[in-house]
Amino acid sequence: MTVVEAKRPWGRAEFEEQLRAVAEQRYHDRHPFNVRMHEGSLSPAELRRWITNRFHYQRHIPVKDALITAKLETPELRRMWLHRIEDHDGRAEGEGGIERWLRLGEAAGLDRAALLSGACVLPGVRLAVDGYVNFCRHRPPLEAVSASLTELSAPGLMLRRIDAFERHYSWIDADGLAYFRARVGQGRRDSDEALALVLEWASSRADQERAVAALAFKCDVLWSLLDAVDLAQREPQVVSR
Repeated sequence: MTVVEAKRPWGRAEFEEQLRAVAEQRYHDRHPFNVRMHEGSLSPAELRRWITNRFHYQRHIPVKDALITAKLETPELRRMWLHRIEDHDGRAEGEGGIERWLRLGEAAGLDRAALLSGACVLPGVRLAVDGYVNFCRHRPPLEAVSASLTELSAPGLMLRRIDAFERHYSWIDADGLAYFRARVGQGRRDSDEALALVLEWASSRADQERAVAALAFKCDVLWSLLDAVDLAQREPQVVSR
């Protein structure tokens, strides 16, 4: 096979298989911390540490989506992407995914004001989240959208997480799981939309490889976030009374 032949674009089906393989093989559901979470072996302190640090990521999702929206060239595309910001910020006070995550924290015994302060966020988590936000700020639309394709694996993870929390962490009120329940449907919709764009935009082999690399980078971000949480010494948490 010549170099020219090796660099021919993948067919649409093969390109999609490449993307789905990254999302399946490198997604953070395989991380030891997530495995222990789903097995039910996390202590309350470990679970609270994860909720606290993951919130730092959650609150930056609409920020990175605003950066992506600004890169899109047509009103149709911008309208399509804008709902992601609304999903997390809500249309009004007390709505949206960020609010649901705060309620998860409260259900786990964490203080809302402490979560919002970010005082207990680990340095490694800040670095991972900053890396992702800056990736979306500086990279072209193809790569920024491709990085969001971790959503391909998210619905399955949300379903496993709901089951694990209901079976193993019954001390957390069921109403606190509303974030996970909402993301099952939202994740399927979001991944379908983003995948269609990436498959349309990446016409050359070089573009396809950049898309795959962007998705792998996002998987690394999520894995690094869990590394920081998993390896940290137990951090003091402000627990509500």
